[in-house]
Parts: sequence; structure tokens; C-alpha cells
Amino acid sequence: MKASQRLLVKKSVNPANFNKGGLEKTLSAFSLTMMGVGAIVGSGIFITPGIIAAKYAGPAAMLSFVIAAVVCSLAALCYAEFSSTIPLAGSAYTYVYTVFGEFLAWILGWSLISEYLFAVSSVAVSWSSYFQNLMSGFGLKLPTFLTAAAGTAGVSGAGFNLIAFVVVLAVSLLLVGGLQESTRANSIMVIVKILVIVLFIGVAIFFVKPANYHPFMPHGVSGLVKGASLAFYAYIGFDAVSTASEEVKNPKRNMPIGIVGSLVVASILYVAMAAVLVGVVHYSKLNVGDPVAYALAVIHQNWAAGIVSLGAVVGMTTVLIVMLYGGTRLLFAISRDGLLPKVFRTVSPHTKVPVKSTWIFGIIASVFAAVIPLDKIAELVNIGTLFAFAMVSIGVVFLRRHETLQQINSSFKVPFYPVLPVVSFLACVYLMLNLQAFTWHMFGIWLVIGIVIYFAYSYRHSRIRAGLRAKESKS
Repeated sequence: MKASQRLLVKKSVNPANFNKGGLEKTLSAFSLTMMGVGAIVGSGIFITPGIIAAKYAGPAAMLSFVIAAVVCSLAALCYAEFSSTIPLAGSAYTYVYTVFGEFLAWILGWSLISEYLFAVSSVAVSWSSYFQNLMSGFGLKLPTFLTAAAGTAGVSGAGFNLIAFVVVLAVSLLLVGGLQESTRANSIMVIVKILVIVLFIGVAIFFVKPANYHPFMPHGVSGLVKGASLAFYAYIGFDAVSTASEEVKNPKRNMPIGIVGSLVVASILYVAMAAVLVGVVHYSKLNVGDPVAYALAVIHQNWAAGIVSLGAVVGMTTVLIVMLYGGTRLLFAISRDGLLPKVFRTVSPHTKVPVKSTWIFGIIASVFAAVIPLDKIAELVNIGTLFAFAMVSIGVVFLRRHETLQQINSSFKVPFYPVLPVVSFLACVYLMLNLQAFTWHMFGIWLVIGIVIYFAYSYRHSRIRAGLRAKESKS
């Protein structure tokens, strides 16, 4: 076999092995939907509306979320077909490995690692900001150099966000205790979070000033589209849901419900939140770490601001739970294929959780959260997400043509095939092209590191390639 063919060797899928991965099947459609809402509604709703309005779209930020939701829904349908057909951990990495081959799967998997890693880090930084807001209400305040990363405005020299560091480690501790306990805690916190969002909208809507909506698109259509590109950061939750397919009781039915259902609920809440937020506060003042609490302080509803800050802290904890979970299951899947060391696929016999993988991922994410400024982290999440969406979207076309997978009775099929997957692919690529040059530069550096790791370790330790070598030696 030629070297180029070895790079594109595909992962075979045997339906008989779907229930033999070592992970426990405990998740229902409801728990999946709660995971999706927990991840989607939180990281974006408490962070990105202000950034998008202030830097890109102005009052049209609500439309940026609509555009992102439409494009994202196309990708969500593609994810739903893949996850109900191939109920294995690893999400887009596993799907691409099956239809495109190992090297592209590694590139995508490495990109997704950055997505989850930086998503956890960015949410932890904002969690820290809201927590500090709560503490200040009780007259308590930590020194600035312990609550902000180096490079943050107003922080000179070394900085270490101690709160962000600790909360990531605390969530890691929760996850190693078992998936069932984690999802139960997540569901309770998601309900609290939705109630807090409804409270904000109900209170703030009476303080909306029509003048704040003018000019509606201060940076034109280009600003609107750039805002939509960043809004993708808010919708990555359903991607994390797809990593759970190996731990779902009835994946053919429950995966599509969890993915699509969580996206619908989240989209409604995002648009409503953005519309009210820019109506209450002029968009130019919303580039802050806690825009929701800030808006309530501006309209002198401090009693509600305290509740929102508490709800935001609880709500963003669910984001950390799901994103940390998604990242560890991705590492588990890649390691199971031999492309990462076996330490990442070691599962506890008691909790059925990859404990070592969870701690390694959690420690790295906590360090990133402690030392990297929020604006730099958030930008890096989007390109990995869009890349994954694009590959999964176009991958559906190849999935339908896969001889083995054609025999699997998937309960969900993407409608308007092949038009919808192709449109989804093109839309994701277009939004990628609208990301900032800095994001592309960092993405390129990340990919170079990944390629070096692949040829230095993964290529030689691939389990599929080892099997091919064994067959060739016998022949």
C-alpha cells in the first residue's frame, strides 16, 4: 500500500461493536437535551451578545444569532444522521475517520481538541467575572492579579485567574464521580439557568429604548456576517452532545431529539436575549465580561443583577460540565484508535469514566483559563467548530455512499439530500473565511503542532495501520 493510501485508511464500522466500547449507557433523550441546552445556553448567552454587538453587528446582533442558528441547524441535521448511524464516541472525529480516512480524521480531531479546550477556558474566565460580581455584592474582593490573566486590560505583568483555575478543577472532580451523577446535577442547573434568563428578559424589556436600535447595522452587512461567525461560539453545545452517542440508551431515536431539540430551544433564547440587551444598553458599551449583569446595573435593577449573576454562575457551570465531558470523550475515542497514548482511554471499572483523561484535560484547560485573556480564547473556538461542521456536512454525502453503512438502518435522514448537506458545507466555509486573520494564524500554528504529533507518534501507533501491517506480513 502506498504512503498516500496509508494516510487515508478508513475506520471500519461493525454494528456488533456499538455496545462494546466500555462506556456505560445511561443517557436518555431528556438528559441529552439538557446537556445540549446546558452547553449552548450559557457560554454564549452570557458572553457573546455584548461582544458581537460592540465589535461587529451593533443592534443587529440578534440577526447575527439568527444567521448562525440557521447555518448551525443545517449542520445539526447532518450530525443527527451521523450520530444515529454511528453511535460511537468521538463525534465528528469518528465520522470523518469512517468516510474520509485517518489523516483528515486526526486533523479534525486535533481541531476539536482546541475547540473544547478553549471553550472550557473561555467559559471559566467569564464564570470568574460573574463570581467576582457576586462577591463584590458582599463587600469581598480578591486582588486583581489573582482574578485576571496577564494581558487583560488593567493588569500589568504576571496575572493568574485563580477563580477560573479552581472552577475547572472542581468540575473535573464532579465528572470523575460518574456520568449519571453529573447529568443529574446538570439538569437541575439548566432549569435554574433558563429561569434566570426569563427573569432578565421580563425585567429588562420594560427599559428598552428604541433609540438604542439606531443605527441598526453600524458596520453594514460585513459586520453582520462577522458577528454570525462569532455567534457560532454560542452554538457548539450540540456538537458536544454528539460525543455522548456511545453512552445513550437508544441512540437511533434519542440522538436526533437531543441535538435538534437543544438547538431549537437555545436559538429562541439567544435571539430574545440579544434583542433586549441591545435595546437596554447602547451596543458600544457592551464589550464587557458580564454584559447581562452590567445591563441590569445600568437600569438600576440591582436586585435582579444579583440574581442574574448567581444564575449565570450556575448556568455556566453546566457549560463547563458538558464541554469538559465532550473533550474527554474525544480524547478517549482518539486514544482507542491508537493515535494518542493509552492513558487517555483507561476507564475506571467502578464509574465507567475515563478518569485519567478527565484530569489531564481539566488541568490543561484550567491553566489556559488562568493565564490567557478572554478575547483571545473566544476567537480560537470558532474556527475549529466551523471546520468540524463543514466536514460533517459534506461527509453525509459520502456516508450515504458507504457500502457498510448503507446496511445500517438509521432512524434519521437529512432532508433535501444532497442539497442541504452541500449548502451547509458552503455556509460553514464562508463563515470561516470571515474570521479574523489572528484566528487563522493561531489555527495554522495549532494544526502544525498536530501534524508533528501525528507523524511523530500517531502514524506509528495507529491500531488500524497495525492491523494492515499484520495482514501484509502474513501475505
